[in-house]
Amino acid sequence: MNYAIVKFIIGKVLYFEAAFMMLPCVTAIIYQEESGWAFFFTALLCVLIGAVLTRKSPKNSVFYVKEGFVTVALSWIVMSLMGGIPFLIGGVMTNPVDALFETVSGFTTTGASILTDVEIVPKCMLMWRSFTHWIGGMGVLVFLLSFMHTHGSGSHMNLMKAESPGPSVGKLMPTVQSTAKVLYFIYIFMTILEILFLLLGGMPLFDTLTITFGTAGTGGFGIKNDSIAGYSPYLQVVVTVFMILFGINFNAYFLILCRKFRQSFKMEEVRCYLGIILVTTAFITFNIRNIYDTFGDALRHAAFQVGSIITTTGYATTDFNNWPEASRTILVLLMFVGACAGSTGGGIKVSRFVILIKTIKKELHTLLHPRSVRKLKMDGHTLEHEVVRATNVFLIAYVLVFSFSVLLVGFDNFDMITNFTAVASALNNIGPGLELVGPTQNFGLFSNGAKLVLTFDMLAGRLELFPMLLLFVRDTWKRY
Repeated sequence: MNYAIVKFIIGKVLYFEAAFMMLPCVTAIIYQEESGWAFFFTALLCVLIGAVLTRKSPKNSVFYVKEGFVTVALSWIVMSLMGGIPFLIGGVMTNPVDALFETVSGFTTTGASILTDVEIVPKCMLMWRSFTHWIGGMGVLVFLLSFMHTHGSGSHMNLMKAESPGPSVGKLMPTVQSTAKVLYFIYIFMTILEILFLLLGGMPLFDTLTITFGTAGTGGFGIKNDSIAGYSPYLQVVVTVFMILFGINFNAYFLILCRKFRQSFKMEEVRCYLGIILVTTAFITFNIRNIYDTFGDALRHAAFQVGSIITTTGYATTDFNNWPEASRTILVLLMFVGACAGSTGGGIKVSRFVILIKTIKKELHTLLHPRSVRKLKMDGHTLEHEVVRATNVFLIAYVLVFSFSVLLVGFDNFDMITNFTAVASALNNIGPGLELVGPTQNFGLFSNGAKLVLTFDMLAGRLELFPMLLLFVRDTWKRY
């Protein structure tokens, strides 16, 4: 393990976190909130620690996959620890575990909260909660790659692989650094576009910024106790559309920028993703049509919740915990499907399910025709064995982590649906679950031990499991 370069990059991450905290500082000044000093103090602390960690440039430029995964995992942990300090010293929370849970939930774009009444929380704190979604949506290391020149061949890609969601990560441009810039250009452009549409609908600027940050990062921290339910149908439709757009593989947007429209619309994952949304929305609309006054209301709520759950955003316009069992079951299944790879959404990812289905079909064909040779293809390209193997291994690891987490959380003695959906919500970075952790409830009922398990799940889910799991392997920490 090249500790020097890992320490150096973590220091750089702290510099960026200090800069990000200027937004809640400005918010506190605008609304004349005394608790804003907590962000200034924490930002100063980030700068001081960052200065210590980056005091010397690493002499050893070796930077392999191991360093990439460990750097990303530790960066997110350190970033979350520092990001939770303002909640404690600002008086919003008194329990350090709660502050860590809330911050990790923000950065991992989960949106699960322990707060019972968000409307009494200072606006600077609410701004920070929502802004952490936007920071974590595309990934802080991806942002860092846009500016920083790391050492060692392939070091940029090793960082990007560890933080970017999906079974495989590639370069859109000749270099990883230029790829990171393109991704953030698309991300910022879509963020500004949503802000404009929400402002046109009469949403206040503060609400617009916080809701947009949550939508762009597919996070879901609300600034109202009823989440999005209190806003007009137009605003709910705008949020629905942008949740779905941010759940699409950003490669599709890059192809559109390059005027390769046909290639963009032919992406199998995107077509499957949109198909799942259409089918499930239609079914749920029919299933809940008698609950609401009009068919249009049923369609609006169904489309919103399907978009919110499959993209793992977690906003709500209604208490879907009271929906018929078939609709609730579909929403739980969508928690696991998740959004597209290469998007800001969480979950297992549509591409992995596409690969898994293709693998099953190939195996069935091989059983019928043992001597046949059939290659797996996606978007017209042959799937490498490494991608298929990585998908299978990921699913095995996912099931093991999920099962063990449900067991540990079960010691709090809540009902099975609560425990199951709480872990599903955390590991898939969604936010609300069912029963005691439904859209009108929160995660404050769990013990500190259960919260720490769920905190680990949120980080593991956002970082695709392996960066966090590697921290527990002894060989990871051996020096070169």
